[in-house]
Amino acid sequence: MARKDVIDGKRNEEGIASVLPLLKQRFGERFQTGQSFREQHSHTTTYLPSQLPDGVVFVENSEDVREVVRLCAEHRVPIVPFGTGSSLEGQVNAPFGGISVDFSRMNKILSVNAEDLDCTVEPGVTREDLNTYLRDTGLFFPIDPGANASLGGMTATRASGTNAVRYGTMKDNVLALTVVTADGEEIRTAHRARKSSAGYDLTRLFVGSEGTLGVITSVTLRLQGIPAKISGGVCAFPTLEDACNAVIMTIQMGIPVARIELLDEMQIRACNAYSKLSYAEQPTLFVEFHGTEETVALQAAQFGEIAAEFGGGPFAYTANAEERNQLWKARHNAYWASRALAPELAALSTDVCVPISRLAECVAATQADIQENGFLAPIVGHAGDGNFHVLLLFNDKDAADVERAEAFLERLNGRALAMEGTCTGEHGIGQGKIGYLRQELGSALPAMRAIKAGLDPHDIFNPGKIFRL
Repeated sequence: MARKDVIDGKRNEEGIASVLPLLKQRFGERFQTGQSFREQHSHTTTYLPSQLPDGVVFVENSEDVREVVRLCAEHRVPIVPFGTGSSLEGQVNAPFGGISVDFSRMNKILSVNAEDLDCTVEPGVTREDLNTYLRDTGLFFPIDPGANASLGGMTATRASGTNAVRYGTMKDNVLALTVVTADGEEIRTAHRARKSSAGYDLTRLFVGSEGTLGVITSVTLRLQGIPAKISGGVCAFPTLEDACNAVIMTIQMGIPVARIELLDEMQIRACNAYSKLSYAEQPTLFVEFHGTEETVALQAAQFGEIAAEFGGGPFAYTANAEERNQLWKARHNAYWASRALAPELAALSTDVCVPISRLAECVAATQADIQENGFLAPIVGHAGDGNFHVLLLFNDKDAADVERAEAFLERLNGRALAMEGTCTGEHGIGQGKIGYLRQELGSALPAMRAIKAGLDPHDIFNPGKIFRL
């Protein structure tokens, strides 16, 4: 992430001036241009500067979306989709101004097909709302990025999270979409069948497109049965490398772990203070198993043996729901726990992902980099798929500290790419990682630009994100 990659584009002042009164006439109080609304809809949880839209429209159905797109397309005005504002790479900023389309009122669960293990939702439904709705069906939606993000936003950023090692990411769990394209028409990318060879896979194209190709108006999702038994536990290790090697062996042995999360000693210290826990301040794995009573007990025993081989343990696990919830609440609060280490500093959350065989090497080198440069930067990761996060705390008012932080990010991303990894496992590119995408997939950028030009010839959908045109 680097501020130099944040585009501060030329605004279409004439088009914006024309479209604002038209939107006000059509949407009334559902269209707002007040400063506070605009600031809320440029919210970014990074240190990237906020770039405000010129107005915010609260859509309630797909016809509203089509009308917004038609008006903005006619006047060449940018459209920035907005779910809950939890994205981490400036995805909701408006570098060219334009209209923020807020989906919080498109929050209906349209259908649940329990026999087929799928459902269709509007984009403003959050993952927690969906799982609350599904409780009585015996089903759940497994993708858990930590934040209570909207499912439209999770689809747009190809989110994953703590359960990805077992259940995959959003690309594995989205069956179909409806999307409003640049001509103001709504298309369907697929139906509910579990597989298809019919034409281009447009569903996968829009999953992860970060709002740059069209506006999602519904998502059909794959569901899972709630496991008969869930157990979880905590295991400390002498070193970060030992913990990573235990993860690698667990995966290579084929143990169907549902979650396996890595926290370094600094992150454990933060979680202990914030969540009032008393874990040993050592590199630690949080682990969870799903299955029957017999299978989760077997998996836990197998993991305990692997942990012991790498000096870990004792491995304490529990099937008690309250105790497990406390464990995962502490993990999901890791961001806020880290912020509390130095509330006066800015926080920069970044992620990379490497092949699992390189995880220990990459994490160990990153921790050495942090220690050598005197950074305050806890590490936490979805270790089962080689994805880890660093929350770098620094003084964003000090140019020298910003420069040090950006130099660290250059090294971190360069390290991951040198190990045949990626500059982002789940945060997406947005504005913050444009430069790193160029390093990672530079030869593929012309193809990406061609797709963008074909679907969005006037560049109205979330311009200034993913790559420069």
